[in-house]
Amino acid sequence: MSDPQSPGPRDFSLLQLLPNILTVTAICAGLSAIRFGVQGNYVLAVQLIVAACVLDGVDGHLARLLKSDSKMGAELDLLADFVNFGVAPPLVLYFWALQDVRSAAWLAVLFFAICCVLRLARFNVASREPQAANPKVPPGYFTGIPSPAAALLVLLPLSISFAFANGPLLPDLVICLHMVVIGLLMISRVPTWSVKALRVSRAQVPYVTLTAVLLAAALLTYAWITLVMLCLAYIATVIWTLIAGLPTPSRKDRKDGS
Repeated sequence: MSDPQSPGPRDFSLLQLLPNILTVTAICAGLSAIRFGVQGNYVLAVQLIVAACVLDGVDGHLARLLKSDSKMGAELDLLADFVNFGVAPPLVLYFWALQDVRSAAWLAVLFFAICCVLRLARFNVASREPQAANPKVPPGYFTGIPSPAAALLVLLPLSISFAFANGPLLPDLVICLHMVVIGLLMISRVPTWSVKALRVSRAQVPYVTLTAVLLAAALLTYAWITLVMLCLAYIATVIWTLIAGLPTPSRKDRKDGS
């Protein structure tokens, strides 16, 4: 007879619930970013969105490590991505600099959010269907810009402004156009490099660890300049894939990312 105190097959330990707790925490960060954007505290709003990006990168890996990944966790993660990367960043940008062109700016906000939800819906459908590996797509590449990267890229005008000036450096309509372009890149078929596929040899581990520590220190010390440099570096990788002429995946078989 089994011990009534022992966990059953459907029971989870508190440690196994940690990935979902991190996902809910990320949602709280995204919603709080909207609140602080309304209040004019844009520095904290962007910090919360960056924190949501970090949590988004951690919760999935942690769930697989603890073998606690589930359908509910996957759905929760997609909802968190939409709130944190499809809603919070364009709203913060809207409250920061687009009050003078409210109608055009709001259309850009809606466009970006719809592009994000379309991308996530496409990923959700693709993840439920058997996917054959597409030999035309290099390993370690996404189709289009993932939503966390798009969130940081759409905030680039704000980051540049805070790094080098004290106000918007670009006209309002240019910022709106920037938002639309990033939205289009999310649902595009442009191959984009994925850092998740990066593999490091044992001999390179100390150097990669040192680089990660220096990057974290730079984010804490020179947050805005570091964010700008990271965004520009990512844009450079996208341009490189276009110049290199990497093929885009077909509709039937493609690798995607959220």
